[in-house]
Amino acid sequence: MNIRKWWPKSLLARTLWFTLLAVFLAQVIATSIWYGQSKQRDLEGLESASASMANMFASTVTFFQSLPLEYRHIVLDQLRNMGGTRFFVSFNQEEILIDPIPDSLMKRTAVGAFEEVLSEKLPRLDVIRVEFSRPETLHVLKNDILLSDLPRSWAHYTLSLEPFNPPILVVQLELAENEWLYIAALLPAPYVTLEDEIITGQQLVFMVFMTALLLVFTFLMIRRQTKPLKRLAYAANAMSFDIYQPPLKEEGATELVTATRAFNRMQSRVQRYIDDREHLFSSISHDLKTPITRLRLRAELIDDDAKVEKFNRDLDELEMMVKGALQTVKDTDLHENLTQVDLKEMLFSIAERHNQHQVKVTIPATKIAPLMGKPLALKRCFSNLIDNGVKYGGEVRLIIVDEKDSLILIIKDKGPGIPNESLEAVFEPYVRVAKDEEGHGLGLGIARNIIHAHGGDMAIHNAVDGGLEVKVYIPRLLKED
Repeated sequence: MNIRKWWPKSLLARTLWFTLLAVFLAQVIATSIWYGQSKQRDLEGLESASASMANMFASTVTFFQSLPLEYRHIVLDQLRNMGGTRFFVSFNQEEILIDPIPDSLMKRTAVGAFEEVLSEKLPRLDVIRVEFSRPETLHVLKNDILLSDLPRSWAHYTLSLEPFNPPILVVQLELAENEWLYIAALLPAPYVTLEDEIITGQQLVFMVFMTALLLVFTFLMIRRQTKPLKRLAYAANAMSFDIYQPPLKEEGATELVTATRAFNRMQSRVQRYIDDREHLFSSISHDLKTPITRLRLRAELIDDDAKVEKFNRDLDELEMMVKGALQTVKDTDLHENLTQVDLKEMLFSIAERHNQHQVKVTIPATKIAPLMGKPLALKRCFSNLIDNGVKYGGEVRLIIVDEKDSLILIIKDKGPGIPNESLEAVFEPYVRVAKDEEGHGLGLGIARNIIHAHGGDMAIHNAVDGGLEVKVYIPRLLKED
C-alpha cells in the first residue's frame, strides 16, 4: 500500500490531520493518567465498601444463628411479607449452584474483601462461598428455581435495579450439615455494576464534541490564512503564462503580506524589463531600417555589378538577422489572454495542411481535455515542430499522454535525426544542422521559449528505431479557489 498516495497534500488538510493526531494523543495520555489514578481510588473504595457490607452480612448471620431453628423461617416470612430487607436471605438444604459472571479485577477485589472479613468475623464456619451472578441466571431456594420465579415482593425491591440489572452478590455459608444460609444483595453505589470502563459513553461524546469543535475552528482559521497563500501560488503559476497580471492584494499574516509585497515588486520589475526589451528591439529595428535602405540606394550607384551583388547579399543577410531577432522577441512575447484551447482540433488543423499533399501526419484518437494557454503561441509552436518533422522526416506520428495535472506530447518523424553533439545547440538562434538555404535556425528556439512561457519544457533526442523524437511537457494551470 502506497502511503504517499493517501497522504494529504494541501496545507489545510495536513494541519487538520496533525491537529486531529495531536488531540488524539493528548486525550490518550490524559485518559491513561486519569484512569491510573481513578482506578486505584475505585479499587480502594470498592474494597472499603465490600468490607463494610461483609460486616453487615456477618451481623445477619450472627443474628439468625442466635434464633432457635423453629423461629428462623417465621422471621424470614415476616420480613418478606413486609417487603423484604436490604438483603435476600434464605435457609436451604443444599448449596445452590451459581452461574458466575466473567472474572475481572473489580470482581476479585470485592470477593477477596468479603472472604477476608467473613472469615475473620465467622471463624467457626469452614465453608464460605462468595460469587457474583447475573439476575436472569440467579438460582434461589433450590437449584431449579430462578429469581424470576419468586413473588415480586420477596426479592424484587432487594435484588432488582431496573433497567441496569447489575450483577448480584451471593454469599453461601454452611452452618451445619444440610443447612446453608444464603444471602444475596447488590453492591452499594457507585460500585453496583462492577464496571471497569476506561471511558464512559458521556465522556466519549464530550471528547468527540470538543475534538470536532477544535477541528472546525482550526479549519476556519487555517482556511482564512491559506487563502492569500493560494492566491499567491495561483498568481505565480499564472505569471509563467502571462506576465501582465494584476497586483495581488496584500492581506493575511505578516509573513504572507511580506511575501505578497515581494511578489508584486518582482512582477512589476519583470514587466518593466520585458517592456524595455520590446522598446529596445523596436528602436533597433527602426534605427537599422534607415541605414540599410540608404546603403541599398548607394549600392545602386556602384558601376561594378559583381560588387553590387555582393553588397546587396551582405545587406540581405543583415536585414535577415534583424528580422530574425525581432521575430524571436515577438514570437515568445505574444500578448494574448489565457483561454481554453482545444489542442486536439489545433493539431488536426496543422496536420490537415500536410496530409493534403500526401504527407502522413498521424494523430491518435486520444481525447484531450481543454488546456489553458495562449492559442496563437501554441499553434506557432506545434506548427514549427510538425513542419520540421514533415520537412526532414517525411512522416510524423504524434503520441499524446493526457494527465490530470499535465499534458505530454511526443512528435516522432522518420528523418535522419540530429547528431548527438548538436541536440542542445539547435535551440540557439541561427544554429542550423541542415544544409539547405531555407530557414533561419530560429524555429526550435522559438518553440521551446513558448513552451517555457507556459511553464513547461521541451526536449529532443534521437529515437532508438530511427528519426527524431521531440517531447513536449505542458502543465495545466492551477485553479484559484
